[in-house]
Amino acid sequence: MPIVITLPDGSKKEYPAAISAYDVAHEISPRLASAAVAAEINSKLVDINTMITEDSDLVIHTFKTDAGREIYWHSSAHLMAQAVKQLWPEVQVTIGPAIEQGFYYDFDREEAFSDEDLLKIEERMKELSAQKLPYSRQELSKEEAIKIFGDMGEHYKIVIIEEIPDGDPISTYTQGDFIDLCRGPHIPHTGVIKAVKLLRSSGAYWRGDERNKMLKRIYGISFPSNKEMRQYMEFLEEAAKRDHRKLGRDLELFSFDDEVGPGLVLWHPKGAMIRHLIESYWTDMHLQNGYELVYTPHVGRSKLWETSGHLGFYEENMYAKMDVEGQDYYLKPMNCPFHLSIYNAKHHSYRELPVRMAELGTVYRYERSGVLHGLMRVRGFTQDDAHIICTPDQVSDEVEKLIVFALDMLKHFGFEEFLIYLSTKPEAAVGSDEEWDMATQSLRASLNKLGLEFDMDEGGGAFYGPKIDIKIKDAIGRAWQCTTIQFDFNEPERFNMEYIGADNQAHRPIMIHRAILGSVERFFATLLEYHGGNLPLWLMPTQMMILPITDAQIEYAKEIQERLRKEGLRCEIDARNEKIGYKIREAELQKIPFMSIIGKKEAEEGRITLRRHGEGDLGVMDFDEAIQRIKEEL
Repeated sequence: MPIVITLPDGSKKEYPAAISAYDVAHEISPRLASAAVAAEINSKLVDINTMITEDSDLVIHTFKTDAGREIYWHSSAHLMAQAVKQLWPEVQVTIGPAIEQGFYYDFDREEAFSDEDLLKIEERMKELSAQKLPYSRQELSKEEAIKIFGDMGEHYKIVIIEEIPDGDPISTYTQGDFIDLCRGPHIPHTGVIKAVKLLRSSGAYWRGDERNKMLKRIYGISFPSNKEMRQYMEFLEEAAKRDHRKLGRDLELFSFDDEVGPGLVLWHPKGAMIRHLIESYWTDMHLQNGYELVYTPHVGRSKLWETSGHLGFYEENMYAKMDVEGQDYYLKPMNCPFHLSIYNAKHHSYRELPVRMAELGTVYRYERSGVLHGLMRVRGFTQDDAHIICTPDQVSDEVEKLIVFALDMLKHFGFEEFLIYLSTKPEAAVGSDEEWDMATQSLRASLNKLGLEFDMDEGGGAFYGPKIDIKIKDAIGRAWQCTTIQFDFNEPERFNMEYIGADNQAHRPIMIHRAILGSVERFFATLLEYHGGNLPLWLMPTQMMILPITDAQIEYAKEIQERLRKEGLRCEIDARNEKIGYKIREAELQKIPFMSIIGKKEAEEGRITLRRHGEGDLGVMDFDEAIQRIKEEL
């Protein structure tokens, strides 16, 4: 019987006998075959040389696909481990996965890897790449695998193997003199890796547990061409300029202190002003859009977290319990149980729905020290949290309003390009099929009605409901997660939420979790990096710096400051005994949007010289003209 292979575009190819995925790719295009890193046969990722022995769906993956990049970078991690073992045979290898941008590998080595060590490893990787060593798969029994890695003295691999259930397949991949425990698949040979750069080394606990040994982690990136590597290094250079941690220090916005505790943010006056402006706008917009503000405690009794399910599913991420009069209390990791308690404080009629509750609620989650990252990943943060509780026939209208509300708010902060994803039911889920279908269709219909492009994330929903994620795309191509619109079929059941319908019977309401900004901290970091610190004028803590050239102009500078403040502008005077050029440079470094330069002539004529950050002098003008120029931008 011939073998029929169906390609992604629906076209079919027929072969008289078994054929490898590589040979199919070569028949389609020799260029495709040379770029292929792996294949997907009947939804299973496999090595590109895998034989196809029956009718199958076939996808050829290259570096341009998500799966292809992951396989390419995971293969690069194996290559790095091989280089390390050749240079330092006594080092033990642990795990080396692909990550969002590149790969890492963790090694058990007493001393840290120096910059010189990384250069040595890079050079050895290039030598191994030039040898075009094939990645060869072998399937083993559990006993065989334990013997191989035991003879090599790789006890971390033995720990992993012993945890694999009996009867589950175990496979290794070998390239040259290096063998690693791995499910695969992998690229055909090391020569596919054309350009590699090791970025940094750091410490990392075995399995992320502080109670385990500290390992040495090396991060790297690799590409199929030197051109792509050059482009990526340029991207890294630009990203470093925009790093919110650097901007936070340079602009005196926030800091961290080990005595206070890792992952706990200290907001400085300028950062606090920006945060105040964000939160004030958030509050105003929610009141205008029919939300009611609520405030909830920072702690709750264990009974609350048992009802919500957090103690059962999330306790390891909650801060340790505290004893209060013989009762266990926990710092809250989420706000939703409190909001549901507010809803349940009285009976509700269908006439009162929808109920829209919103809170900027501070929560605390135990994040391991290894994953803390500036404002992006912290242990105490404020969620832009809201819950919509409605009837089934109100769902579509509420979802549509939510999407419009979210996009309008994000655009006000200067964001322009959005990536939207609709995530559907995972394998393990609560709620009926009817509920999932209703919720998913309402999300899809709202996106279609608004004419918004979106991608499907099949099976990517939470276990308690489907969701929409809205990400923003910045000037250097990065995507940042902001808005989530999430159905929840779990909590209304757990909290026994009800409303009385038109039939006088009790009904379970629909609940939608919703965050537009996500967390204030993460949004603040996103905002800084997106704009490179040059925030929209309305968000700048200091909108104008007044720069008197000499002490003789200080009194006039104070008059200008008073008039500007009456116009609602935030301004400061730099009265230091410094040259005007120095003051201008300082204001530029602080990214102050406007500067008002005042010399003898300006003071005598009652005028100012206006300067715009990044543009330069705008000329000498009357106060009213300057105010008009600034207000137009606002």
